[in-house]
Amino acid sequence: MQLQSAKQRYAIIGNNEGLNRALETCLRVAPTELSVLITGESGVGKESLPKIIHAGSARKHNKYIAVNCGAIPAGTMDSELFGHVKGSFTGAQSERKGYFEEADGGTLFLDEVAEMPMETQVKLLRVLESGEFIRVGSSKVQKTDVRIIAATNVNVVQAIKKNKFREDLFYRLNTVPVTLPPLRNRREDIHLIFRKFAADFAEKFKMPTVKLTDDAVEVLQNYGWPGNIRQLKNITEQLSILEHSRIVGKDTLLTYLPDYATGGVPSKLEPENSDASWFKERQMLYNFVFELRNEVNNLKSLVRNFVKTGGEMNSESTQLMKDLYEGGEKGQAQKEPYLSLPAATGEYGDAEKSRHEALKAELAAEEDYTHEEIEETLNLEHHERKLIEKALEKHNNKRKTAARELGVSERTLYRKIKEYDL
Repeated sequence: MQLQSAKQRYAIIGNNEGLNRALETCLRVAPTELSVLITGESGVGKESLPKIIHAGSARKHNKYIAVNCGAIPAGTMDSELFGHVKGSFTGAQSERKGYFEEADGGTLFLDEVAEMPMETQVKLLRVLESGEFIRVGSSKVQKTDVRIIAATNVNVVQAIKKNKFREDLFYRLNTVPVTLPPLRNRREDIHLIFRKFAADFAEKFKMPTVKLTDDAVEVLQNYGWPGNIRQLKNITEQLSILEHSRIVGKDTLLTYLPDYATGGVPSKLEPENSDASWFKERQMLYNFVFELRNEVNNLKSLVRNFVKTGGEMNSESTQLMKDLYEGGEKGQAQKEPYLSLPAATGEYGDAEKSRHEALKAELAAEEDYTHEEIEETLNLEHHERKLIEKALEKHNNKRKTAARELGVSERTLYRKIKEYDL
């Protein structure tokens, strides 16, 4: 089966590179007996890929059974998959074959496999490794020859870390990984899919096909589509039924898009696979620059107060020093600003006295000295490096706690450490 014929047979629309790569992988792996794990967000159309794999395999003349693991109660999962014998539990009035027994010789598609209970995952792993299973309430080992294709919209790696999915089962299912891109990453396909849905609903409801104006098409393509293709189909159906006009403009379309209607449309999408680290780093740098400015202003006030009082500590100086200490610059403040000021100790040499008198005269000549500006580096990399060094020093080089305080992921912090050779 070729790529285009597979698209036509299973009504798959689009020419996105990620979509084509996923379909080509399925066509290539179909003749083998390898397990396949399909991942992607909810509503991207994962249920079509197992059919393509089954149709291209040597099992195509045998049964294909699709099971939604998320729709089966945990208490009856084992019975549904492996079957049960009569009297094995309340309500088991006769023996029943499970899906593994029914699909013997064919293909079993386990949708939302990450929703499967941990105890059932152990039994599934045994079937994958040896082809053996036991009915609920029985002690007889039975054999089955089933090809497993699984799908999930859950981040399985994160589920493993949270002990919600077995790592050994993941590696057994993930022999061939296939990922379907979300609709927001297939912008060139969105209008094509809309037109297909609009034509289908026009034929179904015996009415003219709904069409979009150019500005409405632009809105359609720039929308985030959290519900992916399922949401697009739903909105197309609403437009086909509820709108009297067959030409839909931008303003009309906006009323059907939840985020647009509430004014919650983001102005810029995050970069793909960024896990928001870029935004967190930028916010971290902004916070640092503002804090640094406040500390510099406090330090200038402290110096002026020392000069005016001849080096004597008063309540204002004490409060300024306390503010600096509590601002997160304790070590630097102790080593540089305070001990380097001769006025802080009251010990003046001739040179120090001359500098002190000159500075005092300068202060007297400037009435609006409180708004004095000083030169300081505005290089973001310099401030970022300095902030990372202080966070690591504060937390004894523990990256996890340092990353939490900086507001970035541990992976991002590790990359920055390597970048700055810390």
